[in-house]
Parts: sequence; structure tokens; C-alpha cells
Amino acid sequence: MTKDRILVVEDEEALGEIICSLLEERGDSATHAPNGLEALSVLKASPEAFQLVLSDIVMPEMNGIQFLEQARHLYPDLPVIMLSALHDIQIAMEAIRLGAYDYVVKPFEKDQLYLAVDRALERQRLVAENRRYQLHLEELVRVRTEEVERALRELERSYDFTLEALGSALDLKDSETEGHSRRVTAYTLEIARAMNLGPQEMKTLARGAYLHDIGKMGVPDSILRKTGPLSDPETTFMRTHCQRGYDILARVQALQEAAEIVLSHQESYDGNGYPRGLKGEDIPLGARIFAVADTLDAMTSDRPYRKATSFAQARQEIASYRGTQFDPQVVDVYLSVPDSTWIELRGRIAEGFSLSALGWERMLSVSR
Repeated sequence: MTKDRILVVEDEEALGEIICSLLEERGDSATHAPNGLEALSVLKASPEAFQLVLSDIVMPEMNGIQFLEQARHLYPDLPVIMLSALHDIQIAMEAIRLGAYDYVVKPFEKDQLYLAVDRALERQRLVAENRRYQLHLEELVRVRTEEVERALRELERSYDFTLEALGSALDLKDSETEGHSRRVTAYTLEIARAMNLGPQEMKTLARGAYLHDIGKMGVPDSILRKTGPLSDPETTFMRTHCQRGYDILARVQALQEAAEIVLSHQESYDGNGYPRGLKGEDIPLGARIFAVADTLDAMTSDRPYRKATSFAQARQEIASYRGTQFDPQVVDVYLSVPDSTWIELRGRIAEGFSLSALGWERMLSVSR
């Protein structure tokens, strides 16, 4: 059984040795210090060595009250029992106020000393046990937090693969716009980055942009791949893809905010868009950003009914609809980005842009 180590602070050498002997008689290990200054030096040399301090009050150089105050400040968990021949209640109260665990009046009986020591050591054991328990809990919390964070990262990666699969399926259905979702996502994120959007907003925006046309999975190929103008009924049906996309994504909790972008991505700043005819800032910011990026990619990509325009021509066209089709603030941010940036982004995506391979964190920095 490990001995408890007790520091005895007593200026009378003979009495100090007697107290040490009594403590060792009961199985403890005792060290004697003749005054408060030396006792502090002993504690500082081995701060974890002692489980208890017994201290006289009236001592030269540094009295017991001064020693108690400094010892409690340096080692708040170390219990201190005060010993004194003074029957002054004021001194006892001051000692207790400064954090003394107990106060024993000299001369004392051996059993009285042992009882005070037993109570103090038990208290010290409880404090140490509680500290170990707290550290154990903190370690458990740390481990569990790491596990949760790891699980969330895995969940994010599973979303990446799911989104990639959905995008690939849409590309197969609408081959005329192959790569459009990846390009428009990168363009959208570049505008959002220039607008200093936060990481979570960027992530939501990325998902909404990438899945904006997912509702077209429910549009018949006869409408989706038609090369000529759509009839009025066909146009009406085609416009349902916003609501269809929203209905698909809104059922997934992690994609509910992105679903709002999908629902609103065909709205117009002047209120002439669909499906709800929203106007101005009633349109989600992500959808307003996406509208500019979507038009940029649509104009600079080949279609069966027309050839792609240059990025310079697209810039002029988008600027001309500032305040009508597009949010003026978003247009201004887009115009502040040079055409070379958009050209570089398009080239990177053509070389093998992949959500599941890049991950969202790298995707958010693809334009940097």
C-alpha cells in the first residue's frame, strides 16, 4: 500500500520531530520543514509529492497564515491543517477563510491528530478521484467528438458520391448539356467566393448548383431532347422541373437548404421568372448567384440550335440584364472577375473535375 506523504511545518524542531514520528507510526511518510519559506521551497521542488500539509501558525520569517495563503494559491487541491496553541477564534476563522481544511489546537491528543489527518486525506483522495474521473470524461468526450466528426466526414463523402451519381444520370438523360452541372457549380462558387460567403453557405450553394436540374429526371425525353421550339403544353411541363427537383431534395434533411436554390433557380430579379414569380431579394441569394453563373455557362457552351459565344460576349449580355433578369450586386461581382478566370475554370473542369474525388473542401477552393 502506498504511503501518504505529509509535510509538517513547525518551527520547534523537537515538536516537529514528534509529529513526524506520530505520523510515521500510523504508516504515513512525513517530512519536516522549520518555517513557511522552506516549506514552500519543498513544495515547489516536488509539487505532486505531498497529499497533506500540517502547519503551525506562529513561526519566524513567514507565519502559518502567510504560508497558507501562498500554498493555497499555488496548490489549491492540497489540503492544509493548521496547528496552534493560540485559542483565538479570529485566527481560526482567518485560516478557514484562506482555505485551511481544519484547525487543531495544541496541545492535542494523538487520536485527535489522527482523526483530522484521516479526514483531510480522505478528502484529498476524493478530490484526486474526482479529477481522474473528470479527465476520463474529457477523454471520452474527445474520443466521441472525433468519432462523430469522422462519421460526419464519411457522411459528407457519401453525399459526394450520391451527387456525382445523380449528376452522371442527368448527363446521360440530357447529353446536350453534359458537364453543365459541374461547370455551373464552379462558376457559382467563384462568384460566391468573391462575395465572401461563409463555408456553410458555400457548401449549400455548391449542392444547389450541382443539383439544380435534377427535376428534369421526370421530364420525358421527347421534351428534353427536342431540337425545335417547345409547344405551350411542353413549355409548361418543362417548367415543372424546378418543383420536381425541390420535392426530391427537400425530403433529405442535409439538402433542404439546397432544395430552395433548386426551386428558385429560374426566378428573375424583376419578378418575371418561375415557378413562384419571386422578385428581388425575395429570391434566395444562392439562386440569384446561380442565375448569373447558369447564363454564363449556357452562353459559352455549344447547343444543337446555336454555337457557343465568347466569354466577352457573355459578359456584355449579362451586364445588359443587370437589374432586370439578374441581381445588380451579383452582376457587379461577376463583372469584377476577369474572363481569364472563367476560361481557366472551364479548362480545369474539362480535364476531369469530380466531386467525389475532390471533396467539398477542395471544391470550394477550385478557383483559387
